[in-house]
Amino acid sequence: MSFTLKDKSILITGGTGSLGKALTGHILSKHPEIKKLIIFSRDEQKQFQMAQEYPDTKYPQIRYFIGDVRDFERVKRALRGVDYVIHAAAMKHVPIAEYNPMECVKTNILGAENIINACLETDVERVVALSTDKACAPINLYGATKLASDKLFVAANNIKGWNPIRFSVVRYGNVMGSNGSVIPFFINKRKEGIIPITDPNMTRFNISLQGGVDMVMHALEHAWGGEIFIPKIPSYRIMDIAAAIAPECETKVVGIRPGEKVHEEMITESDSFLTYDLGKYYTILPSSHKWKIEDFKSQFGAEKVPVGFKYNSGENTDWESVESLRVLIKEHVDPTFEA
Repeated sequence: MSFTLKDKSILITGGTGSLGKALTGHILSKHPEIKKLIIFSRDEQKQFQMAQEYPDTKYPQIRYFIGDVRDFERVKRALRGVDYVIHAAAMKHVPIAEYNPMECVKTNILGAENIINACLETDVERVVALSTDKACAPINLYGATKLASDKLFVAANNIKGWNPIRFSVVRYGNVMGSNGSVIPFFINKRKEGIIPITDPNMTRFNISLQGGVDMVMHALEHAWGGEIFIPKIPSYRIMDIAAAIAPECETKVVGIRPGEKVHEEMITESDSFLTYDLGKYYTILPSSHKWKIEDFKSQFGAEKVPVGFKYNSGENTDWESVESLRVLIKEHVDPTFEA
């Protein structure tokens, strides 16, 4: 029997963000028989704007719920009657987090703990939390808080007791065209004639919004509890992004920003001992789990990666070219784009 959301209620924290909106569109189109879809976020203006795009008159399943993941009682109230939770709320801008560290901790770590505890005290069945490549061997506060969040969600499977709830995590790289990301930034900078480059050698993983949505839905359907799912995706070079968007513009090296890496990582050598290849995805399994690893391997055809395996954007075997980037930008970011 295929996975269905029929008569299920889903809550998306940070539901007005780029991925939250993409998930909303996907769920409403692919699973119209859903009972309820709750958009939980703290920005009333974004909720107002999203309600123009997805009005409850056209989509009677949708609910807009103002709230902050820092507020446990509000989170708990929002989760009444909810079956599945997708946790996408976060403070994610690296320089802002460096300047406002405790605000980042409150949202990304304490907020995660509130989600976990509220889910355990209600009737939620499955939780998928969004992570980031910056949580892997973090060098900035944002990455460190997301690593802590990942650890909390993985460990939540150990404290659930009799509760059949499953917590899992999805971790991926830069989402193409998401709010505040490099591609819209470069498109805007093109008007000025100069593209600022932090480091000419910089690389990043690249995933489309739909790729992110597909991962979340995969985890929602298949997670046994405690996995960190990682996609097999291409990398791009920052200089190729500049060439794809603004070949006529001058590039100016401005230096790496505080807390930035030249190459991002999603699996370290230390993770290799617990990492399995699922075909389309990798998964880092929890060191402690309540199910048998042999059953997991049999169910998903999971194969252990070699000891010492690592997965980073600079040593990837799959790369976007200038030409392929132009196609992707037109398809996923700006349909009117012309280089």
